[in-house]
Amino acid sequence: MKGLILSGGAGTRLRPITHTNAKQLVPIANKPILFYGIEAMAAIGINEIGIVIGETGDEIRNAVGDGSRWGVSITYLPQDEPLGLAHCVLIAADFLDTDDFIMYLGDNMLEQGLGEFVERFEAARQNDTSPPTAQILLTHVDNPSQFGVAEVTESGEVVRLVEKPLDPPSDLALVGVYLFDQTIHEAVRAIAPSPRGELEITDAIQWLIDSKLVVRHEVLSGWWIDTGKKDPLLECNRQVLKTISGANAGEVDKKSTIVGEVVIAAGAVVKGSHISGPTVIGENTVVTNSTIGPFTSIANDCSVTDSEIDNSVVLEQTLITGATGITDSLIGRHVEITRSHKTGSGYRLMLGDHSLVELS
Repeated sequence: MKGLILSGGAGTRLRPITHTNAKQLVPIANKPILFYGIEAMAAIGINEIGIVIGETGDEIRNAVGDGSRWGVSITYLPQDEPLGLAHCVLIAADFLDTDDFIMYLGDNMLEQGLGEFVERFEAARQNDTSPPTAQILLTHVDNPSQFGVAEVTESGEVVRLVEKPLDPPSDLALVGVYLFDQTIHEAVRAIAPSPRGELEITDAIQWLIDSKLVVRHEVLSGWWIDTGKKDPLLECNRQVLKTISGANAGEVDKKSTIVGEVVIAAGAVVKGSHISGPTVIGENTVVTNSTIGPFTSIANDCSVTDSEIDNSVVLEQTLITGATGITDSLIGRHVEITRSHKTGSGYRLMLGDHSLVELS
């Protein structure tokens, strides 16, 4: 089985959440979102992974490399225009060949691993009298009208997919993890673009269903978060930070206090500060006279002085000075935040790379 990951700028016309970086490179607990998907595939023995790249392809290549750090081989599949998820399968045809494969949206984060999901598909393919040609992962949602929704039978077969229905047939939304056999290649060639000009993977799966082929489903266990917007990304950061164990490879002076599960990376320095876990402080970051956390990730090579930050994600090489009350914020790379007049106000920020903000 092979893996196909759709990265930032590929697939659909949705733009990354920062102007210059693929959203899948935004870190969760100081690790890019995209890496979690690669690790999940590597963990179940998938060693050939194709990554569909779009306008942010160079950044994806530089961050991921050849895959050797995970023991996998990465093939990059450029998509000139974001023409839909089914179009990603179309351009990946030579890489996928006739293999079964798992397709994974790179901005998804799942608590559940992929192992049992894949094992049950492979077992059904080998043992069922009518083996499935596809298997999709679903989750219960409170607002199904905002998602692609599946209608399913008691035996687990999918009978209909509806995109953002006014009258949903169920509360089961597509998560963005799919298993396919080679028949999907015929399906993506057979469908027409949707009204928004894209080849929709839901239309391709519906083509399989209409062709009397078996499409199975499983319901996700644990949480699922689409990290494409700030607040879900911060919630994902909270969920992952809940799982960390504290470790200190940096320097913490005697005037500082560390409470809870806090990871301080090599080269990091904490001086006269209070750090509440769960929190991660990246390599070579310096925190001085500040209060950090809980539920905060500060990336590598940052400087935080005389500031207060909680429930936030701060990306690399950012300078924050004299900024109290920063909460629920996503702060990009190479950002500079200073304060001209101290006040008691709090700030909720979403700042792209290379921003300069003066709080007053």
